[in-house]
Amino acid sequence: MAGVSMKEIKLRIRSMESTKQITKAMEMVAASKLRRAQENVARSRPYFETLYDTVCRIAESSAGLSSPYLEAREVKRSCWVVIAGDRGLAGGYNHNVLKLAEARMAGRNVTVVPVGKKAVESFRAHGFDILTDAYFEAGDVSVSDCFTLARDLCGRYTAGEFDEIHIVYTGFVSILVQEPTVMDALPLHGTGVVGTRSSSETIYEPDSEALFNTVVPEYLGGLIYGALCECIASEQGARRTAMDSATKNAEEMIGDLSLRYNRARQGAITQEITEIVAGSTSS
Repeated sequence: MAGVSMKEIKLRIRSMESTKQITKAMEMVAASKLRRAQENVARSRPYFETLYDTVCRIAESSAGLSSPYLEAREVKRSCWVVIAGDRGLAGGYNHNVLKLAEARMAGRNVTVVPVGKKAVESFRAHGFDILTDAYFEAGDVSVSDCFTLARDLCGRYTAGEFDEIHIVYTGFVSILVQEPTVMDALPLHGTGVVGTRSSSETIYEPDSEALFNTVVPEYLGGLIYGALCECIASEQGARRTAMDSATKNAEEMIGDLSLRYNRARQGAITQEITEIVAGSTSS
């Protein structure tokens, strides 16, 4: 009986060692991808900040500026761009952002643009109205894809198909901290763009309204791309943390199983010695 028990423990030790090798390799891969993702976040932020500043200046320096992007209207249907991951094994990364999105969309008439395999699969399973599933792989979405999507959404918004647009993503704070966030993209007055900066004497050609309506789709594209960069960095950070924790747990289990194996082995040896001594005594 002791031999069978030892065999089972040994098999479990080998299984845990294999698991440890896998989780350690995934942790190293995530760490490598995280460095590149952090660089993309650092590069995308200055572009968005400049674009944001431009939109602010145009909106505030033009008295009486009339634009569909600034008008508040009754919300009959809203569009939600929800960015999640392509794979699991990233702790609560996917669950947290999807849970936030579904909670905020509850009771509303919505159309969803899911970005990432997990987002597409989740909203399909829950029967949401999906505008497009062309962005099934978040890792394959390019800068041009973000601006193409933004122009399409802005066209639908100005046509009255949507009355507001939101972006749900995970903000990258640090390797250990990622925060699911909802960004109110359109209308712009809801984001605090108007009324936050002083006016200027800038002259716009052909006029500020035409320029503003041209810049807003680029602004939305910058929002989507920036959110995507944040999400990719957050996913890799969450996966690295999760795999590091899994590796440590595997090491603890291997240590515990090794201790149990040694105890079982020692017990078997003691039993054999006892049987030998008992046999020699009886003879």
